[in-house]
Amino acid sequence: MSREPRTQNVTTDAGEARITWVPATTAPRLVLAVSHGAGGGIEARDLKALAAALPAHGVTVALVEKPWRVAGKKVAPAPKTLDTGWRGLWPALAAPGLPVVAGGRSAGARVACRTAAELGAAAVLALSFPLHPPGKPEKSRADELLGTGVPTLVVQGGNDPFGRPEEFPSGGYELAQVPYGDHGFAVPKRSGLTEAQAMEVLTRAVTGWLTSLG
Repeated sequence: MSREPRTQNVTTDAGEARITWVPATTAPRLVLAVSHGAGGGIEARDLKALAAALPAHGVTVALVEKPWRVAGKKVAPAPKTLDTGWRGLWPALAAPGLPVVAGGRSAGARVACRTAAELGAAAVLALSFPLHPPGKPEKSRADELLGTGVPTLVVQGGNDPFGRPEEFPSGGYELAQVPYGDHGFAVPKRSGLTEAQAMEVLTRAVTGWLTSLG
């Protein structure tokens, strides 16, 4: 695979999706496939930070744009449709012949969790996992997180209204915190952290975890 970023359109049963491949700049050892959430695209700060940091560590980053986003729609479809699109992308993500870590932010994290075992993902990276709707902790989605069946890392903002780190149940996963971060990992000026520092916390946590996977 060339080391220059490239895009690939993939036809799925949910419509046409798009992968932006950011190849490893050293000997590639795995693919991290990450998709966006229901309210944004692959330009999210955390996805951009991972795509900039991980290739130097032997990780090819596949930034996945879901079919609804490629089609220019403003609202994400139902979870079942999101899962269908992700399943349709998997053969392209696995094509390089490397272990694939399934990842995503927010709604994309839920998709990765729900489908990891059936697709044979090596692990799951859940960025800003929406543990519950804001203000409704009783509507927990913890079962999705606890049921991945593979090594899982959650990276959560300290002030995420969809679930602060201390709200997460104990279970067979790891959790890293971006202090003061909101659902998009933005940090307030009063925190004393810059966005660059917040992203360094995130990328360091993810890099260390991916390295530990072997």
